[in-house]
Amino acid sequence: MRVATVNVNGIRAATRRGFADWLAGRDCDLVALQEVRCPAELVPPEAVDGYHYCYHPGDRAGRNGVALLSRTPPVAIREGFGNAAFDAEGRYVEADLDLCGWRLTVGSLYLPKGGRADDTPAELARYRRKLRFLRSFRPYLVRARLDARARGREFLVMGDFNIAHTHLDLRNWRTNQRAVGFLPEERDWFSSVLGPRTLVDVVRGLHPDAEGPYSWWSWMGNAFHNDVGWRIDYHLATPALAQAAIAAVTDRAGSYEARMSDHAPVVVDYLDGP
Repeated sequence: MRVATVNVNGIRAATRRGFADWLAGRDCDLVALQEVRCPAELVPPEAVDGYHYCYHPGDRAGRNGVALLSRTPPVAIREGFGNAAFDAEGRYVEADLDLCGWRLTVGSLYLPKGGRADDTPAELARYRRKLRFLRSFRPYLVRARLDARARGREFLVMGDFNIAHTHLDLRNWRTNQRAVGFLPEERDWFSSVLGPRTLVDVVRGLHPDAEGPYSWWSWMGNAFHNDVGWRIDYHLATPALAQAAIAAVTDRAGSYEARMSDHAPVVVDYLDGP
């Protein structure tokens, strides 16, 4: 079972840059998308060709939007996670899927970027808003995981978490310790949702000592050329599913010009279900 997550940074722009070719060539069974940033009726047909898909566009024109593309039709679809302040924004969509022998509950997440508490009032507001999201989403993850287990399903949440968890997850970590996405509060939250009996960072489990593999590079300067990246796109899975992961790669473009987004797809191969 091949599963991928990618922040497309606008599905129409990504399609012009080669997303449909990547999708056709990768032969994924399941793909989570973030920042689709497009009305449902304007999603390019070639961007979802061959897939069933569920899409939560949200109410912010040209922003956010999350989707799941799957080879089998969803058994059930749920938009949001029960927080009215965020659910309308198109930041989380979840589906029950029966795929490659697995009974799954899968979520696609686009977590707010946030801001710094010690900066401008606008940055402080973004910082506080991200913390509100984190405080609300953590108990939801617990409920969703336990509910999936009660229904005989494994749980997998993928997407752009906008947090680099450890110093292995960004190149210049020493100079970014007060940077948005690597703040102590954000990293502590990330640690709090992981555990050997709860949710496992699948890619880190397969690459325990590696720098990266990074999944985001700024469009600016030589960040991409010099591989000055961040790993902020994740697969978090319940233990049985995580143990079935046999390979994980980031599909980093061969050149700056070949990039379809400022993010790269994170692709994990899992053994088929029992």
